[in-house]
Amino acid sequence: MSRYYTEDHEWVEVDGDIGTVGISEYAQGQLGDIVFVEVPEEGKELTKGDDAAVVESVKAASDVYSPVSGTVIEGNDDLADNPALVNEDPEGDGWFFKLTLSDPDEIDGLMDEAKYAAFVAKL
Repeated sequence: MSRYYTEDHEWVEVDGDIGTVGISEYAQGQLGDIVFVEVPEEGKELTKGDDAAVVESVKAASDVYSPVSGTVIEGNDDLADNPALVNEDPEGDGWFFKLTLSDPDEIDGLMDEAKYAAFVAKL
């Protein structure tokens, strides 16, 4: 499995043709305490850059953009009852949705972990 990041602080972990999407540790830190998460419906078609999910914190509401194109196969239902999972484990159990990649070549335009760490260090 390989993990990639966007400049908007989403990540996608790719395993074959399945991508699991969430927000980075940096993003959840900027948002503060997360109080609500809305994930996309199963079967929703997403194009890279589309609004895919919503996350609300005590500070702000933010859209979560799809880092790649594909069809949603699962939303993280645990976030409805426990949105704080995104604060506790943003790059693990706090994932937002999984999708089947429609264009695996889109990964080439994303940052790997080292490039993302360097990007965040400049912010």
